[in-house]
Amino acid sequence: MSSTDGSTRLLRQRVPTIADVAREAGVSRAAVSKVLRDAYGVSDQMRERVGSAIQRLEYRPRVAARSMRGASYTIGLEIPQITNDFLTMVVHGALEALHESSYRLIVAPVRSLADSGRAIESLTDRQVDALITVSPLVSQQQLERISQHTPTVVIGRHDHSSHFDTVTGADSTGTHLMMDHLFELGHRRIALLQPRVPQEPTPELPEGWVPTGRDPHDIRKRVYVDRMRQKGLLPLVVETGTEELDACAAWLRFLESTERPTAVFAANDTLAVGVLRANLERGIGPSEISVAGYDDTTIASHPAISLTSVDQSGHRMGQDAVRLLLERLGGRQESLQIEEQVTLRLRGSTSNPRDA
Repeated sequence: MSSTDGSTRLLRQRVPTIADVAREAGVSRAAVSKVLRDAYGVSDQMRERVGSAIQRLEYRPRVAARSMRGASYTIGLEIPQITNDFLTMVVHGALEALHESSYRLIVAPVRSLADSGRAIESLTDRQVDALITVSPLVSQQQLERISQHTPTVVIGRHDHSSHFDTVTGADSTGTHLMMDHLFELGHRRIALLQPRVPQEPTPELPEGWVPTGRDPHDIRKRVYVDRMRQKGLLPLVVETGTEELDACAAWLRFLESTERPTAVFAANDTLAVGVLRANLERGIGPSEISVAGYDDTTIASHPAISLTSVDQSGHRMGQDAVRLLLERLGGRQESLQIEEQVTLRLRGSTSNPRDA
């Protein structure tokens, strides 16, 4: 009998620890921890080595370990953009929901969409007690693994999981409402402006994150395209970066390259304001090109903007996400999915086309 077999048999007489796994695998405890958390940068060889040791020792990470090290009384919130007012509404809602609790919020914004995974790992590295992540470009498999040891709520993505909870808007309904409105006004040449999302895996974005019909922008695009085709109209999809100035530049290029549309439906209010900026630079008003947004952020109701938008209540999403996490921390096991209802807010940025 080898010494490894003997030590394995002895360890099975008591509950194995993470230190035992590290010793069995011949690696550090930190390496084992990274494998258990599916941390960024773990090699397949290391994962297999630690996984084999876990299997031999029949080691099982326990939720009780969190209590043994002591709760941090922090909740991590990953957001994909700091200049999007909708995400500010989510943060405000989360803070309000936490006001009477012992927990505090740690916000981790990302520099680009590709950094979602790193931001999530950074929060779990800091041993937050729970995690909120907003439409992260990571695989569902990674979210499943993380949520098995850290209670997690995903905002935006229409995932179905037995481990993490979700809070989404009624993206299909909201898009139908906006398309109904634009069609009723008489628009037929309608463009869709949405963030550019890579469609192929990269070293920063592994297999499994590519939109599969559960991402909010993917859903809105599908409904838009379907509604245009049902009317026998040509879909006009314009891609841009995530910032207001990105949208402004993309829209100016689009206007130079094609016949001018009579309306544009922007994927969020930040992009819509970028379109309004571009139109203003060209002297184009709502009577020439109607502009619609999504999220109904505070800027949308400003008298100088008066943006028609879909209200999906980011504030309420933040509140609901925290409520779900507090329930999880309180012992709830079953997964819950919440879909927020939406409302179309009509304002002065949309009107009948001149030729209607």
